[in-house]
Amino acid sequence: MDVLYAKGSATAAEIRDALPDAPSYSAVRALLRILEDKGHARHEPQGPRYVYFPQVSRERARRSALKRLVSTFFEGSAAQAAAALIGSETLSKDEVTRLSAMLERARKGERA
Repeated sequence: MDVLYAKGSATAAEIRDALPDAPSYSAVRALLRILEDKGHARHEPQGPRYVYFPQVSRERARRSALKRLVSTFFEGSAAQAAAALIGSETLSKDEVTRLSAMLERARKGERA
């Protein structure tokens, strides 16, 4: 999906070429079929090839993926997911400051 969002549209071969350590062409096609079945992507025939397009916005896909991640690995707890990120030591000082400000706004009942 990252390739489709970045390019706007792409063939299976273009998607494969854009991936580091790309899987086989048939694996890319299989993944595209799965993405279509789930409603995340669609295709249009252009000559002998199919051109794939994102079907949902990046933001909607991001929210959906995050919801599944939190549900699967953190028992549905956003707090546990946030704690895992904070504990991973991958956050910069600027990110910690932004998160602190978001938490403070949430504490006051404001939207982030």
